[in-house]
Amino acid sequence: MRPSTFLLLVPTAGERRVVEQAIGSRGAERLRIELCGFGPIAAAARAAHLLAALKPASVMLVGIAGAMDDRLAIGQAYRFDEVVSYGVGVGTGSDFQQALSLGWSQWPGDSSVGQQAIGDRIVRTGTATGHVLLTACAASAGPADVAARRALIPDAVAEDMEGFGVAVACELAGVPWTIIRGISNRAGDRDHSQWCVEPALEAAAALAHETLAEAP
Repeated sequence: MRPSTFLLLVPTAGERRVVEQAIGSRGAERLRIELCGFGPIAAAARAAHLLAALKPASVMLVGIAGAMDDRLAIGQAYRFDEVVSYGVGVGTGSDFQQALSLGWSQWPGDSSVGQQAIGDRIVRTGTATGHVLLTACAASAGPADVAARRALIPDAVAEDMEGFGVAVACELAGVPWTIIRGISNRAGDRDHSQWCVEPALEAAAALAHETLAEAP
């Protein structure tokens, strides 16, 4: 893989199919699309493996997410430069406490290689969009879950299950990352007949292409 190539990660085969069709051959010489798996654990492990094997210049995670309130529109795509972990710590629901509030970093850092500690929130280097993504080990099952998560992380506007894992892998490897999510549904809505998956993924693919075109 050439050092100038971008690695585009997609969680599932269904998402990958739509994203590949939407992107087509645009930027094909600079872009490689790979699956990262479902959920933060598989996504972190797979991203780390691909980073070591392919040594890309940059990583984009593309897929769907649920909006946590009315700040984001269903069917539209957004870039996230800040991602927060939810689920690593103590307790559940309204009793949940994030790891950092208990005095634990998820990664302590390594000064010998210039790595900073990683807590529950990672901010991407560069210009921020103001959009904060919450990454959960399990998606919200209903309004009560969404309310508990919003109470703890009020600036989070969308929920996914892979973003924080990919961001950690990239931070440890020293590789720039971007997260692009199409909003397919409201977080906590488990009626998939109400979801707008394909329009959300097509919008995400278009934003991914735009981001690639802007890159040096």
